[in-house]
Amino acid sequence: MNTSQFDACDSAHDAEVEAQLCAYNSVFDELGLRFRWDASTLALLVTIDGEEARIAAYIEAHHPHLLKAYSAGFLSQAILERKNARCPACMPRRADSAAHLSDAAHQPQTNSWRVWASYEVELPALAGA
Repeated sequence: MNTSQFDACDSAHDAEVEAQLCAYNSVFDELGLRFRWDASTLALLVTIDGEEARIAAYIEAHHPHLLKAYSAGFLSQAILERKNARCPACMPRRADSAAHLSDAAHQPQTNSWRVWASYEVELPALAGA
């Protein structure tokens, strides 16, 4: 690949990252969740297999108080269903995603979370959030 082909790949990847971030952050706002992801957060999460597992891992690590009222599976499924309605593409896994998006340390990969039955869920806005 020549330099212009690398630049085109990087531009396409950057556009996909931005679309994913916009979709996720819109859903968080819609559901009344005080999450805000940036490219660094997404770069760390992309090392986890499966979008639902990524969301659950983020909630468990950064917002464990929510697990007192909702299960990680319920929250991640509700977020993912609404995110997919906005941006159905899954974040592409690139070997250099974490290095490309941030200087954060590489996180070990994990296996997919659980398979949850697909059904429409309504998540009420969290009181006091």
